[in-house]
Amino acid sequence: MPFSRGRKPVTSKISKLQSSKSKASENQDEATRVKRSSTPPKGAAKKRTAFLDITNVNGLSFALISFRDICVPYILHGRPNHCLSITSEEQEKELQKREPLADEPRADPLLKDPLPVNLQPPEIPPEFDIDSEHAGDCIFSAGYAKEIFDNIRSREDTFILHDYMATQPFLNENMRAILVDWLVEVQENYELNHETLYLAVKLMDHYLSRMGTNKESLQLVGCAAMLIASKFEERIPPSIDDFLYICDDAYKRSQLITMEASILNVLNFDINIPVPYHFLRRYAKCVGANMETLTLARYFCELSLQDMVFLPVRGSLLASACLLIALVTKDLGGWTPILQFHSSYAVGDLAPVVRKLHHMLSKPSHSKLEAIKSKYSHSVFFEVAKTPNVDLEKLEQFL
Repeated sequence: MPFSRGRKPVTSKISKLQSSKSKASENQDEATRVKRSSTPPKGAAKKRTAFLDITNVNGLSFALISFRDICVPYILHGRPNHCLSITSEEQEKELQKREPLADEPRADPLLKDPLPVNLQPPEIPPEFDIDSEHAGDCIFSAGYAKEIFDNIRSREDTFILHDYMATQPFLNENMRAILVDWLVEVQENYELNHETLYLAVKLMDHYLSRMGTNKESLQLVGCAAMLIASKFEERIPPSIDDFLYICDDAYKRSQLITMEASILNVLNFDINIPVPYHFLRRYAKCVGANMETLTLARYFCELSLQDMVFLPVRGSLLASACLLIALVTKDLGGWTPILQFHSSYAVGDLAPVVRKLHHMLSKPSHSKLEAIKSKYSHSVFFEVAKTPNVDLEKLEQFL
């Protein structure tokens, strides 16, 4: 593995994780993975609640107080100084006579009418509506999905990157590509979300664009970025010890914690960076693409993480270009009006990025950068890495 300073190569650690994973599946005990272990590490504090042990239910006694006894005194007098037993007619009379409380908002006499507030989402033409099927599910926020993604797109203006290698005298593009390849292996071995991988690469690039780093500390930057991304995206993130182990103990615990704090301070703790993976799922839904086509687009998108040519490209634009190549490769057509409506990109906007992606896919693979290709050659990912590259002339017909 790259940039390792330990006595043992990092690849040995990766192989150990893979062998332990296979043994776990044979014993039908997948809960023993390092990442998912719920046992606190040695010397860690015991888990506890902030105020009381909520598991000790039998030792607690609760007094049942009626809603009327509490709320009626508050409504009538502003405090529960006594419990009343009144009828609804008496309650209405008391409410009309009472004075407003000190902290109760009063109507502004200068304003005759209340200010208009528009809480309705913008109307979407029926032919472009892709969220109506989830209209009754509050989790999907179907009525505001378009606004949510438009807001994420607007945040991309805050996170525009540039080619920073000219300001890094000790680094080059090949070192960065090897580090991204290693991060893909970490994501695979700890079974992290794909969003975690994309966010980790973004955090690393934003940090390196502002801070100089030597070759010995480059893997530490990537490791700390993956740690931060895991805390942001994962339900159960790997621990610091897990990341130290995957680095073959090349760094100390204090070094990793210090680098984590350095990245957060340099980025001003603004780590909610839009990544192309979010947009790719959204745009694939517009055309009803199946999982194989979506996975092929994800394969192209993940390969682009290693190439600095795509560093300045917005995540939404990159996701659109990857999906277009996948659609053409699978003979599913080109860029449709519904895709243009939801992405706000015309075919002319995609053409330069699509050509760069095709050039990247046409180049021979690097012998040291095999993690992504190996990952997407598995049957779980429909073996999309083995899909023949689409002909450029055929692709140009859709551009």
